[in-house]
Amino acid sequence: MYPMIDMDSLGVIVSVDGDVSQVGMYNFANDATFLWKGDILIGPKVGAFMTIHQNDIKIIATVISEKVMDQQNTVKSTQFDNRYSKDSINRIISLKTQGVIDHGKFMLTSEYVPMVGNEVTVTSRTDLESIYDVTEDEVTISIGKSVREGQEIDLSVNKFFGSHIGIFGNTGSGKSNTLHKLYMELFKLRNRYNIFAHSSFYIIDFNGEYMQPGQFGLSNKDVRKFEVNTRQEGKGDKIPVVREYFFDPDILSILFSARPGTQVPFLRSAVNKFLGIGTAEEFARLEVGLLNKIIHDFKVVNFESLDAWFKIAEKYNVDITFFDLIKSGMKIEYAQLTVYSNNNKIIDQGNIIDSGTDEINNTQNSLETVYNKSNELSKFMMFMEFQTLHDTAWTSYKSDYINPLLKRVETTVTSLKRVIKITSDFPSFGHVNIISLVHANQDVKRLIPMIVSKMVYDKQKSEISSEEKVDQTIHLIIDEAHNILNSENRHNGDSWQDYRLSVFEEIIKEGRKFGFFLTLASQRPADISPTIISQIHNFFVHRLVNENDLKMLANTMPTLDKSSYSQISGLGQGEAIITGNAMKVPALVKVDKEKIIRPKSDDVVLTDLWRKDN
Repeated sequence: MYPMIDMDSLGVIVSVDGDVSQVGMYNFANDATFLWKGDILIGPKVGAFMTIHQNDIKIIATVISEKVMDQQNTVKSTQFDNRYSKDSINRIISLKTQGVIDHGKFMLTSEYVPMVGNEVTVTSRTDLESIYDVTEDEVTISIGKSVREGQEIDLSVNKFFGSHIGIFGNTGSGKSNTLHKLYMELFKLRNRYNIFAHSSFYIIDFNGEYMQPGQFGLSNKDVRKFEVNTRQEGKGDKIPVVREYFFDPDILSILFSARPGTQVPFLRSAVNKFLGIGTAEEFARLEVGLLNKIIHDFKVVNFESLDAWFKIAEKYNVDITFFDLIKSGMKIEYAQLTVYSNNNKIIDQGNIIDSGTDEINNTQNSLETVYNKSNELSKFMMFMEFQTLHDTAWTSYKSDYINPLLKRVETTVTSLKRVIKITSDFPSFGHVNIISLVHANQDVKRLIPMIVSKMVYDKQKSEISSEEKVDQTIHLIIDEAHNILNSENRHNGDSWQDYRLSVFEEIIKEGRKFGFFLTLASQRPADISPTIISQIHNFFVHRLVNENDLKMLANTMPTLDKSSYSQISGLGQGEAIITGNAMKVPALVKVDKEKIIRPKSDDVVLTDLWRKDN
C-alpha cells in the first residue's frame, strides 16, 4: 500500500547555500512513494524531483543527499543528550535547484532561488511531464521511460540529431542497443523518405554488430552494406574511394611508414608524377623512355638495371620479346651496349636504331594495354616499381633507403586491393551505409574510417560552404570509437595517429556549421581525445566503473550534476543517464530493448550453449 497525501508540504527549507538547500522533513514524509489523485509519485529520495513553493512559483529541485540530525542536541553535549526522546531525530535532505515551473512551463533560470521557510512537496505528475516535455511543435522520438517516475522521455529530433552525440558504457551495459534504438526510432518517423532525401548516414562498425537484415528497421533498398575482408581472397566488399583522397602524399607517407629523411621526399615526388600521368600512352612512353635511358647509359648502370626493368615488365605480363633479343644478341663495344637480331644491328652503342624500333614499339604497346586494363592500385604499384628503378639505377646508395619503402608499399597495396576501389568521381553511396571492419586487419581498420570520413566531410564542406544555408546533412556514426580516436600516443612519434586525430578534431569542431554530425559510441571514453569529447553536445551514459572514464566525464560534461554522476557506476543493464544541451535536466532512463531487431551484441549464455546437442 502507498500512503495517501493531500499535497500538504513534506518539509521546509532550513538553509540555503547557492543552488543547494537543506530541507527539514516532517515525520510522516519518509515513505519512498506516495499516492496522490491516482498517481504514484516518488518520495523524497536521492535522485527524485521535489517542488519548492515560493508564492506562485514552483522551484524544481532534485534530491542529492539525505541525513538525520539530532534536533534537541545541537551542541553535541552528553549533558543535553536527548536523542532517545520523542521527536528528537529529524530527517534532513539536500536539494539542488534545477529550474522553475511558471504558468505550467518548465524553464531553466536563476531568477528564483529557494528561501528559508519555503515549503517543499513531492512533484506532481503534471509537473513531471512539464520537466521532461519539449516544445509542442517539435518533432520528437522516445527510446524509453524514466527509471524512477516511469515517465516517457521525449527527445527532440532537431536538438539531438543536429548535434554531436556520445554514447558511453562498459561492455554489456546496453550502449549498442541505445545507438541502434536511437536511429531506428528516427527512421520510423512518417517522413522517413524526406529524411533520406536530405540526409545520408554512415556507420563504422568495428565488430560487425549491425550487418543483420532489418537493422534500424530498414529494408535492403535503403541500406548499403560494405563487409570488408582482408583475410580471405575474393571475399568481402570494396569501399569506393575518390582517387585524389587515396593518392594524397600526406596519407600515403603515413600509411607506408615513410621515413622523413629520404623516403618521404621520394614518395611525394613519385605520387605527384603518378597523378600527372593522364593516359596509358603517357605511362608507356615514360617507362620506355626509362628503358632507352638505361640502354644508353649501360656503361654506368650495367646489365642489372636493364634486367630489373624487364623483370618489372614481366611481373605485369608486358611483352618482353625485346629483352630476349638483347640477351641473345648483345655484345659490348667500347663499354657501350650493342645488340644484333638476325645479324641486323638494332642497338648501336646504346642507341636504338631504326631496325630496332618495331621490337621496342611492341613493348610500348604492350605496356599501354596492360596499364589500361589495370585498376588504379595496380597502376600505382607498377609505376612505383619503375620509379624506384629510375631513382636508384644510377645510385646504389639511394637504393638502400628506397627499396625497403617499396616493399612496404607492395605489402600494403596488395592488402588494400581487396578492400578499396579507386574512383575518379565521388561514389554513389546509399541512404544508410554500414561499413563492417570485423574481418579487416589493423592497417585497414586505421585507414578506412579516416579516409571515408575525410572524403565525405570534405565533399559536404565544399558543397555547403558555397550555399546560403544547409540543405543536406551527413551523419557519421562510429561504434567502438576508441579504436581510431585513441589519443594515448599522440605527439610521441606516431604520425599516423596524429594525422587521424587532426582529421576528426577538425570534423567535430567545424562540422556542425556544414551540417556534418558525429555520433560516437565507446566503452572507453577516457581513451578518446579530450578535444573530441569536449565538443560533444549530448550524452547517453551507461554504466562505467573505470576511474579514468569517470574522471573524464566529470571534467568534460558540464550538464552532468553531482547526483547523476554518482549513479553512473551503479546503473543496471539498459539504464542510461541522458544529459546535454538538448535536455532541460539529466534524465535517468531505461532504454527499451528491441525483441527482434537489435545489434548482434547479446551476451553469450554459456549454460544454453553447453546444453545444445552436438
